[in-house]
Amino acid sequence: MIKSMTGFGRAETLSQNKNIIVEAKSVNHRFLEISLRTPSALFPLELEYKKKISDKFKRGRVEVSIKFEGEGADVSRANLNMDIARDYFKILNRLNEEFSLQSPVTVQTLAGFRDIFTPPAESTLDADFLARVEKTFLQALDILAGMREEEGLSLFHDMQMRLGEITEIMEKIRQRAPQVVLEYQKRLSERVKELTEGYTLDDARLAQEVALMADRTDITEEIVRMKSHIEQFEALLQSEGTEGRKIDFLLQEMNREINTIGSKVGDVPITRHVIDVKSELGKLREQAQNIE
Repeated sequence: MIKSMTGFGRAETLSQNKNIIVEAKSVNHRFLEISLRTPSALFPLELEYKKKISDKFKRGRVEVSIKFEGEGADVSRANLNMDIARDYFKILNRLNEEFSLQSPVTVQTLAGFRDIFTPPAESTLDADFLARVEKTFLQALDILAGMREEEGLSLFHDMQMRLGEITEIMEKIRQRAPQVVLEYQKRLSERVKELTEGYTLDDARLAQEVALMADRTDITEEIVRMKSHIEQFEALLQSEGTEGRKIDFLLQEMNREINTIGSKVGDVPITRHVIDVKSELGKLREQAQNIE
């Protein structure tokens, strides 16, 4: 069954007087892109966490944030070295005086000196707390995956409905195609008789012209291929390993077939049907952008 690439998951756990909060959200993306924000104490585990994300999702931009709140949760905050900041402030003011500059020293100026800020103190987390973090992390991913599946189910029903619409329209085109040749033959006969009034009509030459026109406007192959693409599409929607990229390719092929039908047949009713099919394909393409 297809899955959407958009969703949100959130999980919380209280452990050792700290509240562990994990939020995970995902949006459309051509490939899998992972963004992970964690407290500094979890930096050594980032690769492991990213591996768990990539094991669960195939496509989409997945953003995961892990935060600690509560007692002792602020150990990851950066520290400000005021002594170094004062030294920079004095030096910059001396430069202003020495060179007669009119450049006031601002917070933005001082923030450019990285050594004013010292890295957070290293903190260690025991195995039990790390196990709680991982459990909360996996819960948030499961909730996100569940939402993607629910949205995927909505996409599935919508796409099935549109494929049904296209199938009905293609059947109307199939039924109309032979009538196009007959109407052309009738119009051609009437026109030739009108232009050759009083002369004998060459039925063989007329039949040859009709045959040439029928060959040029024959869309049997396109209709058969379109039917095959629709069947593949429906099977792909219900398969376990559905991939949005495969659906994108099928939609391109379907669009190519319907464009060929439109260019071959200059019949007004068929042209209207072609426009209707292209409209449905456009909506399917929009929906396909959300599929994992």
